[in-house]
Amino acid sequence: MIETKKEQEYGVLVAVTPKFQADDKTIEFLEELEFLVQTLDIKVEKTYAQKLERPDTKTFVGKGKLEEIKEFVKAKNIGNVIFDDDLTPSQLRNLEKELKVKIYDRSLLILDIFLKRAQTTQAKTQVELARYQYLLPRLTRMWTHLERQRGGTGTRGGAGEKEIETDRRNIRNQINVLRKKLDKIETQAATRRKSRDGIVRVALVGYTNAGKSSLMNLISKEQVYAKDELFATVDSTVRKVVINQIPFLLSDTVGFIRKLPHNLIESFKSTLEEVKEADFLLHVIDVSNPAYEDHIQVVEKTLEEIGAADIKTIRIYNKVDKVEDIAELHLNENGANDQAMFVSAKTKYHLTEMRELLAKEVKKEHIKIYPNYLEPETY
Repeated sequence: MIETKKEQEYGVLVAVTPKFQADDKTIEFLEELEFLVQTLDIKVEKTYAQKLERPDTKTFVGKGKLEEIKEFVKAKNIGNVIFDDDLTPSQLRNLEKELKVKIYDRSLLILDIFLKRAQTTQAKTQVELARYQYLLPRLTRMWTHLERQRGGTGTRGGAGEKEIETDRRNIRNQINVLRKKLDKIETQAATRRKSRDGIVRVALVGYTNAGKSSLMNLISKEQVYAKDELFATVDSTVRKVVINQIPFLLSDTVGFIRKLPHNLIESFKSTLEEVKEADFLLHVIDVSNPAYEDHIQVVEKTLEEIGAADIKTIRIYNKVDKVEDIAELHLNENGANDQAMFVSAKTKYHLTEMRELLAKEVKKEHIKIYPNYLEPETY
């Protein structure tokens, strides 16, 4: 069998920013967007940023900027235009009509990445449900795309309108099927979690690509998929770990990111139960990222959204091997509950100290479950 090499896809990035937003912040956001786009194997050829009081209601960007993008896309044969915000169904439709290429808004981009990353039945079902919920109000856009392929007339009230209604009905049916399937999976997951009563539970949380899976590998001494890419982990992973003869469960779940699609948070609520039901959290932070303080805020806001804001948290500042002066970082060592640790999963810097801190906190929780626990004489 002869394998055909996949043709390289190209794209341009577009951001509309408030007039008060600093240029370096815009660059930072566009760099993150490019990292996301690369995850789908799309090579970025150009970025566009426009400062506006508010996005244009029809085409998101202004008329002149749209013409500029249109000329470049046509001249360079670009197949994808990616926006760093969510677009309304009418904006998507108008942009596709004007640019005649695939339009991604931020939600669709993240949903496609999740779809690519999902491995388990639960994760696949969660992402499919979120994607159908996203697509339902945008079927007119889907139809104009199909219409060009089929050579339709595009007349109102014609075959296109009937086709859209059929598509809507099919998607609603699919959403119902996926919800029932997910309910069944969630019931089984809840039963599994209930069977874990009587053992301390610790959950890793953090911004995507902060190094949660790498730290999980080091703590649990098991191989969990870990790579320098966004959303390397979509599926929730739980491992039993024993430190100082006390067992506990360590879970790693999906990384957070700014502007995470609401439908995705809703669909992943059962996976995020691992976080909500934890005795305490390890908030992993990529301290080498210049925007790490913003990332902390995003994670804390997401924890609040899922009802996990009050859970005891220890901050783990990771990737210190990429930082020139660690001493400078201690100025920001104001982690939740006054506990923080500076580590490097790559060089294993402070790994022993982190395991000792973890053992101490696990022991506190273990004694709450088993008040008569007697510490072993030897370790």
